[in-house]
Amino acid sequence: QVQLVESGGGLVQAGGSLRLSCAASGRTFSSYVMGWFRQAPRKEREFVAAIRSSTYYAEPVKGRFTISRDNAKNTVTLQMNSLKPEDTAVYYCAASDRLAGSDSKGYPYWGQGTQVTVSS
Repeated sequence: QVQLVESGGGLVQAGGSLRLSCAASGRTFSSYVMGWFRQAPRKEREFVAAIRSSTYYAEPVKGRFTISRDNAKNTVTLQMNSLKPEDTAVYYCAASDRLAGSDSKGYPYWGQGTQVTVSS
């Protein structure tokens, strides 16, 4: 079992930055695929970024968001720059101990989510 706890959400103006962090339990963190997803009101949950040894990004966030991990600290971070109002959503950290990509069904472990609100 893996437990995930997100932090770092908040309210920011368009063009600003936020840094989300996800702390994970478990002794095999380095072998997990870690992902970030988001869900805006009345929309489906969507993929944002993922990392194992390589990184993967959804098109809307490429060049603005950066995912990274610290295996010594069991944390994964999402640095979000040049934020836009359409980035407003609840952001979820997810983990998978098997091959996983942009499909949320591939991630059995989820955090509780953290709200990100970008004002125009």
